[in-house]
Amino acid sequence: MANVKLILLQDVEFLGLAGEEVSVAAGYARNYLIPRKLAGKATQGALRVLAANKEKIEAKRDEELALAKSLAAKISEVEISITVQASDDNRLFGSINARTIADKLGENDFKVDYQRIVLEAPIKELGKYEIPIRLHADVTTTAKIWVVRG
Repeated sequence: MANVKLILLQDVEFLGLAGEEVSVAAGYARNYLIPRKLAGKATQGALRVLAANKEKIEAKRDEELALAKSLAAKISEVEISITVQASDDNRLFGSINARTIADKLGENDFKVDYQRIVLEAPIKELGKYEIPIRLHADVTTTAKIWVVRG
């Protein structure tokens, strides 16, 4: 398969930062990056536009980093309680996944995308858990979650 050279218009996790030239599979470019306007063809015009917007991109990146750091500091200080039904041996009827945790954080005024929550497996028992949340490429925090019987 042939690779395609693209210029990233926005930061793409695990691929690169805005303004970088990357080489990706044609299907990934055609089906994901280009339709979502995350990347564009590497042409001279695109390079000139990117150079003109470089300061804006850097300012936006710095602002996002500052917001992520402040949100990380707030989340690390809070303990969230999730009430669920459980059996006598502390096993849950069902499970708690990343979306449930994100919804509970949202109820406490912490807007976190559920895809940012790093949960290796769904929670299936009562107890206290420390869940890592990757808010930014450089910022990771830990949320303290209590799963209690309801």
